[in-house]
Amino acid sequence: MSSPTLLRRTADRIERRTPAHRDRAVDGLRALALLAVPTGHWLLGGFTLDADGGLHNASPLSAFGALAPASWVLQMLGVFFLVGGYASVLSYHRRTGSAGSWLRGRVARLGRPVLGATAVWALAAPVLYAAGVPEATLRTGATLVVQPLWFVGVYVVVTALTPYCVWAAHRLGGWAAAPLLASVAVVDFLRYGPFAGSVPSWLAVVNVLPGWLFAYQLGVDWGERRIGRRGALLLLVGGTVLFAALLTVFHYPASMVGVPGEARTNSHPPSLLVLALAAAQSGAAMLLRDRLARLLARPALWAPVVVINLCAMTILCWHQTAMLAAAVPGSFAGALAGLTTAPDSPAWIAARLAWLPVFAVLLVGIARYARRFEEPWTRATAVRRTLAGVLAAGFAVFALGLA
Repeated sequence: MSSPTLLRRTADRIERRTPAHRDRAVDGLRALALLAVPTGHWLLGGFTLDADGGLHNASPLSAFGALAPASWVLQMLGVFFLVGGYASVLSYHRRTGSAGSWLRGRVARLGRPVLGATAVWALAAPVLYAAGVPEATLRTGATLVVQPLWFVGVYVVVTALTPYCVWAAHRLGGWAAAPLLASVAVVDFLRYGPFAGSVPSWLAVVNVLPGWLFAYQLGVDWGERRIGRRGALLLLVGGTVLFAALLTVFHYPASMVGVPGEARTNSHPPSLLVLALAAAQSGAAMLLRDRLARLLARPALWAPVVVINLCAMTILCWHQTAMLAAAVPGSFAGALAGLTTAPDSPAWIAARLAWLPVFAVLLVGIARYARRFEEPWTRATAVRRTLAGVLAAGFAVFALGLA
């Protein structure tokens, strides 16, 4: 059987198994936001080699500030939290048990892949070290693997706040996210305004919860039908205007991700610029929903969306490993353009684009085996679960430089 025929039959089989009530547009938005994560990390994350052959993180944004607009497109966590809030509120209303059991189920779905990925790395790290991989490379790899996983912890917290978000949506309607925006604006004013010199550095941490809860609350409002077309248009226009004002008038950093050497960052913790972008993206997503749903009615387009959503946590947890699977062996070969050379020239950008299909193929290969961590651990005993937790904790300590 030819490959096109097999793909067509697979797409038709997925189409037949899709329930009629499935919200294809929301799944499509989630898939788009998911794919933006590895694409952004693979494009905007580079390496340099030290004298001993160890890999160190480097960013092309340090040399090419003009690449910052790419981060506006690739930073789609706002859309991910929007869709998460929308899906969570529907699931919350359909639950058959208590709110606590509903939350435990969702936390387990998020936690299993994280424990699996970090436990595997904890076992692999000493083997790689014994095989001659430099400690600097292992620390760089561990940092990259753990780096995207902060999102899971934040997502668990905002998911736990779903009942509050539902209450706020019913009480304040489409404006339920406005107090969160105001909170971040106040903290940013204190951090960067006339009182900046007298404000403690830890104040920035206050922005973490309201900063990421903002888009999630918009998703809950959307799911509760508290935001219509007019509200979506307001989000798109208002977010865009605020984004432009923060860049041009208040001189916020242009990059949505951290740039080595820069004193300010927008993402850790989220600044008001992140919320402005999330508002604009959310408004656009709501306005495009019907058009996207019609587009995804085609089986050939719908099938990859289903596959991506089924492997969501696998993609999040293992995409950095896929890049390292190419970079670590490459470091033994020396300077490979776009892989182990410094990201400081246009040639590096062109070469890195050529490496993206390699990373994607490696991720698909890894996902074939890592996907099992998303399934319920029916055969896992309490001892095995405890061992996985201990291994994951040990790897986190190593990745954070505490060991």
